[in-house]
Amino acid sequence: MTMELVYTPTREDITDAVRVQLRHGSFRVLRWLAPAAGVLAFVAVALLLTGPGEPDVGGAVLMGSLGLLVVVLGPLAVRLSARQVYAMISRQGEYRVVVGEDEIRWTTRDSEVVGRWQLTPRYAETPTQFVLFSGDKGRVGVAALPKRGLADPADVDRLRTLLDRNITRL
Repeated sequence: MTMELVYTPTREDITDAVRVQLRHGSFRVLRWLAPAAGVLAFVAVALLLTGPGEPDVGGAVLMGSLGLLVVVLGPLAVRLSARQVYAMISRQGEYRVVVGEDEIRWTTRDSEVVGRWQLTPRYAETPTQFVLFSGDKGRVGVAALPKRGLADPADVDRLRTLLDRNITRL
């Protein structure tokens, strides 16, 4: 059984895929590291201002600035990453993807990539797409298969079955 998807990637596709990668890939540590760093910075501010001895206003301003930077940039990390990826992906125009029992083939205006399932042995599903992950430990490589690229909405279940037969769902 083979299935074909035809789609033009959108910013929303890429943003969704980056969010999934941050949850399941090597960057998942950022989900707790960034907020923890922000909290530690604000604890340092409190200690610098109320601790024993003279208040260190300069150090408190520096730590407060770093904490604020982490709090502001943390949520923007997904959008900034997605923006960079979208700039590269969108230049390719329309994507045609053929998903088969042995391999998956991506074809665009300028490229063709064929990979056996060992290239992307895991996947996660979102309401709008299937996100495939590379086989490396950190799951750094990501490929998205938007459900809207399928010809028939009933094909979503068929594609899920095909993926479940060949790779592992996270």
